[in-house]
Amino acid sequence: MSCTQQPQGAAEYLCRFREILEEMISGMTTAPLTDSLSHNFIVQMIPHHQAAIEMSQNILQYGPCAPLREIAQNIITEQTKSIADMREALPTCETMKNDCQDICRYRRRFQQIIQTMFREMGNAPADCNLNADFMREMIPHHMGAIRMSQNALNFPICPELYPILQAIITSQEKGVREMRRLLQCM
Repeated sequence: MSCTQQPQGAAEYLCRFREILEEMISGMTTAPLTDSLSHNFIVQMIPHHQAAIEMSQNILQYGPCAPLREIAQNIITEQTKSIADMREALPTCETMKNDCQDICRYRRRFQQIIQTMFREMGNAPADCNLNADFMREMIPHHMGAIRMSQNALNFPICPELYPILQAIITSQEKGVREMRRLLQCM
């Protein structure tokens, strides 16, 4: 299938995307928060990553073009590993506490980031070209993860979280570049 050819199932794809988005929003906004920024980052990023995995599985059902198939498969692989890394780090990371001022500053910026991400994902143009639709949804998703990770790096966090944040930033910046390049070709 070419990158501009439209597969069957656009309505089903979009319906599932909306379900995934709602599940992510719920998971991120109802995660149990503590006085540990490291803990809070992890418990809110896991549903974020899970949504990326599910979004990628969703597009793979509709036979995306070869470059997009590779991007989706990389998202599944990288974010599955990242979730496992975060779960492994959580018991240690949740013991690192932060002061009230840092918690308030972190949460304020975090809320700004996720509200922008939720809005941009929800308002991503859907023109029934599933390849382009997926990328227009995933780019703000990835940008949200980059910004959330950068935000966490501005505060004292668990040492085990640093390499996870760097990996998120690196992999998702690469993904954004690849998707923007592919969108320009369509």
